[in-house]
Amino acid sequence: MKKRIGSYPRVRTEGGGRAVVSQAGSVLLVETVRKAGLDTAISEALAPWRKARAVHDPGKILLDVALAAALGGDCLADVAMLRCEPAVFGPVASDPTVSRLIDTLAASGEKALQAIRAARSEVRQRVWSLADRHAPDADGQVTVDLDGVLVIAHSDKEGAAATWKKTYGHHPLTAFVDHGPGGTGEPVAALLRAGNAGSNTAADHITTARLALAQLPKKYRRGRQTLIRTDSAGGTHDFVSWLAKRGRWLSYSVGMVITDTIHQHILKIPASAWTPAIETGGEARDGAWVAELTGKLLDGWPKGMRLIVRKERPHPGAQLRITDAEGMRITCFATNTPDRPIAELELRHRLRARAEDRIRAARATGLRNLPLHSTAQNKVWLEIVQIALDLLAWMPMLALTGTARLWEPRRLRFRLFSAAAQLVTTGRRRVLRLARHWPWTGEITAALARLALLPNPG
Repeated sequence: MKKRIGSYPRVRTEGGGRAVVSQAGSVLLVETVRKAGLDTAISEALAPWRKARAVHDPGKILLDVALAAALGGDCLADVAMLRCEPAVFGPVASDPTVSRLIDTLAASGEKALQAIRAARSEVRQRVWSLADRHAPDADGQVTVDLDGVLVIAHSDKEGAAATWKKTYGHHPLTAFVDHGPGGTGEPVAALLRAGNAGSNTAADHITTARLALAQLPKKYRRGRQTLIRTDSAGGTHDFVSWLAKRGRWLSYSVGMVITDTIHQHILKIPASAWTPAIETGGEARDGAWVAELTGKLLDGWPKGMRLIVRKERPHPGAQLRITDAEGMRITCFATNTPDRPIAELELRHRLRARAEDRIRAARATGLRNLPLHSTAQNKVWLEIVQIALDLLAWMPMLALTGTARLWEPRRLRFRLFSAAAQLVTTGRRRVLRLARHWPWTGEITAALARLALLPNPG
């Protein structure tokens, strides 16, 4: 009888292996770049920043950093992960070349950022067209969620300051297009702000909303078919008036701070005026009710605004706030959507919580920290992070089906991108043979087949 020496088999390791590709599943992202035309669009946008006799294209360098972020990198040096796999990613610039490009783009200020954003907007319209019934505008509506993010700084960086949560870092304001229950979401704006920036600064919300609308196809940049959702930080007179301005006519659903006046009106609502809140399946939500406030309370706000309040029994252990009443947690939001039951409108606003999932994905894709020192450099990094998140949203939308379309970045990396393969050259073609025993090899090959069926750009 042999003596057991451990739970795992002992394996000898040695270097020198050839024709093996790690992170082989990342060809899904490469194919998404190709089918979306993102490589061509970014290269054309950054052509003015290409120096004479330069070996590496600035657009390719920027995309390589974005791909590294999509695969889990959180600094410029992580592009080395791509450099060691030229068969999949092609020639990748050296670290000094990457750093020089970031410095060059940062020095040009808003001009470079606008060029990158214009390219992303152009490609986004093509991707939505390719996605067809899986696109976020398939039902003729587009929902944009605005939310702030606290990014901790562990060293002294330009713009870093004490935050309202008593941490130290930056406070970007972000915007994401919601893909609905059948998908995830994609970023359309990220405004870099100092850590001590206010949560309810109307000017910052207006700037972020402008950047977000510029990313959408033209027909969604104004009109009721575009819904802007925010938490109570967006519930200011200036921002709501900007959304509802004549000629813009955007739909909105913004959280509101419960002032003493609103609180007093809530206390006067008769029991018969409360309607049960609903769940996504249409059934009544246990222990939650909604009601609409009217009258002089809406004086001074844009015409057509509706003020809806919700009360709900707090979960066990939750502490009540001073604005709560009769042992119920009270929340409030404003909307300009007419002729719809208030329970449906409250459910629509509650689904704004999906923005927290998008922020979690962003933290796992380069937004855990801002790796560069100056604000101008970190603005470029934010654009890189958004490109990475675009790819992580577009690839599932175009190539995956079922629950796989809901996978967040960490799961995509673990199950799909980290698959290993053998590189075989036959008949002047390079073929990646994925490991047969990998449980998700079928998902990868099926996704690549779907991407192959899509028309090439141009």
